[in-house]
Amino acid sequence: MKTLNIIKIGGNVIDDESKLNDFIQSLASLNEPFILVHGGGKLATDLAEKLNIPQQLIEGRRITDAETLKIATMVYAGYINKNIVAKLQKQNINSIGLSGADGNVMKATKRIHQEIDYGFVGDISIENVNFNFLDILLQSGLTPIICAITHDKQGQLLNTNADTIASVLASALATSFQVKLMYCFEKKGVLNNPEDENSVIKNLDWNTFQKLKEEGIINKGMIPKINNAFDALANGVKEIGITSATNFTYFIKNNTYEGTRIN
Repeated sequence: MKTLNIIKIGGNVIDDESKLNDFIQSLASLNEPFILVHGGGKLATDLAEKLNIPQQLIEGRRITDAETLKIATMVYAGYINKNIVAKLQKQNINSIGLSGADGNVMKATKRIHQEIDYGFVGDISIENVNFNFLDILLQSGLTPIICAITHDKQGQLLNTNADTIASVLASALATSFQVKLMYCFEKKGVLNNPEDENSVIKNLDWNTFQKLKEEGIINKGMIPKINNAFDALANGVKEIGITSATNFTYFIKNNTYEGTRIN
């Protein structure tokens, strides 16, 4: 079974040109096929503030009204996506930037919640991943770069959590590939002490996650990230890590790294 790396990049790495360039160079050294998933929350938030459009996040998930959806689409599917593609082309990695609407890569459904109106937020499931299209791209030597915008196939774009996209993609492709799922950001991994960069939890199981969440040690945007990691684990993805953008290649190449392994 062929190896496929699903890599999600987020956090301050996307906002920092130098860190992003270093990350892209690391990707170029993999010598294994990969799909890159990205968000870009900080840039979208900054632009919304400049345009005086209020933003609200609940446990790391953005409430997306019509104006916020426009901003998210412009930032995620536009500038960030094409900037990453251009940098990968410089490294001779022939990439193609996609939203969920392009090639019908991922169909989503608008989130319905009894208490919270999330607006134009989409939820995705394994059966709505266009496996055949992605396989064609990979077989053609193209590297898909997928942003956090999906669609409902009724003409409506939807903002979808990038961590969820990475998890669902990994789960959908795990039946045909040996998938490694990596969540990469500016931290070294999941921290036992948020004030200590070196307090990395090497192995994180479900019970420990629940305990640390109740204690408030794991909070905000880290919660959906880890929830999605455990979803992928339950759906057959064997190797899942949360680590920094500078350390992820150690895990992929050597199966040893500075970071948190989900198990």
